[in-house]
Amino acid sequence: MFEDVGALNKEMKATQKEDTMAQTIATQEGGQQASDKNAVRSFQKVNFPEAELAELRRRINATRWPERETVPDASQGVQLATIQALARYWATDYDWRKVEARLNSLPQFITEIDGLDIHFIHVRSKHKNALPLIVTHGWPGSIIEQMKIIDPLTNPTAHGGRAEDAFDVVIPSMPGYGFSGRPTTTGWDPAHIARVWVTLMKRLGYTKFVAQGGDWGAVVTENMGVQAAPELLGIHTNMPGIFPAEIDQAAFLGQPAPSGLSDEEKDAYERLQHEYQKGIAYGYQMGLRPQTLYGIADSPVGLAAYFLDHDASSYELISRVFHGASEGLTRDDILDNITITWLTNTFVSGARLYWEYWGKGGYFNAKGVSIPVAVTVFPDELYPMPRSFAERAFPKLIHFNKLPKGGHFAAWEQPALFSDEVRAGFRSLRKSLEAVAA
Repeated sequence: MFEDVGALNKEMKATQKEDTMAQTIATQEGGQQASDKNAVRSFQKVNFPEAELAELRRRINATRWPERETVPDASQGVQLATIQALARYWATDYDWRKVEARLNSLPQFITEIDGLDIHFIHVRSKHKNALPLIVTHGWPGSIIEQMKIIDPLTNPTAHGGRAEDAFDVVIPSMPGYGFSGRPTTTGWDPAHIARVWVTLMKRLGYTKFVAQGGDWGAVVTENMGVQAAPELLGIHTNMPGIFPAEIDQAAFLGQPAPSGLSDEEKDAYERLQHEYQKGIAYGYQMGLRPQTLYGIADSPVGLAAYFLDHDASSYELISRVFHGASEGLTRDDILDNITITWLTNTFVSGARLYWEYWGKGGYFNAKGVSIPVAVTVFPDELYPMPRSFAERAFPKLIHFNKLPKGGHFAAWEQPALFSDEVRAGFRSLRKSLEAVAA
């Protein structure tokens, strides 16, 4: 796939100039929107009416609370003390306008692809020959998860990095999430989204680019890797699908660990099995009956509790934060992500992604990616990742590194470490491209 990349730098310089001109025209304030459906249009400033924020606070304060859990831990779900602490802060001290200001400080655009409006952030680096990168968020998530990594990736010299490690960053809202359109027809599964992302990057003028994702973003990004569009040079994932099909299936069925596994592989198997049995009930519910979740869409506290109950490690961190700890995420970080879903009324439309994918493929299994892949292992991910499995899953594994801290929402929780890993993950790929170009 690298036979035509000798002219990569020349192509990127030319397309960067053309793209800058095109977007300047497309996004001029007060300018007429192009009638062409392929136009990249300026996204309006985010400014929800004060009445909607007041209604949100009223609903939080009107919550009908159940009694507390009958156990001293989180084995029955999100604990009453944690969700009540969240609700108190949300209704009194939380300021949504701060995140609106941060969003509005970023260049945001919208374009129609396959009949659906796709919203995205697009930040260009000031450094020459920046590598174009599309980053995909997950569930329960939004572009909020990736906002902290924008400056470290586009402006690496301000964050301990090198100019030659710079990226142009594109962060789309997945269909049905945040400010993107809500699909009115079926068919918007990860494979479809993967194709749309390639169309988006090409529409922005990029002839060569890389992709990154975690959670659903990992599934979408690996689908991009399976499809292997000629423009896609490689991918980075922090939730790689690495389990061989037979091992993934055995874990799903609750069978004993297969014989012949190393200690590390057996630990990964047992953690995966626990995830299937105890950790992803929400995935089964949304995969089978997403439309039934009206109560979650109608209750801010119900939405918050549902989002908090994603995985044990993330919940423990969030619970500590709402009880006064300071680590990784802040109370505002957590509520920014919940509030954007509430205000855009996209809980059910986002949940349908699980339904779309149900029965079409796995989350954690190897999918047959043949292009270059970089993997970063955060210790509090849903499952550990043995290098042996990664090497089998990704025949062109160009980077594999285990970090000392960080969890499932790594870009959000540990943006500095995450950004370092994205730079490192694609560094050898850049070097190989430069060597071919020379």
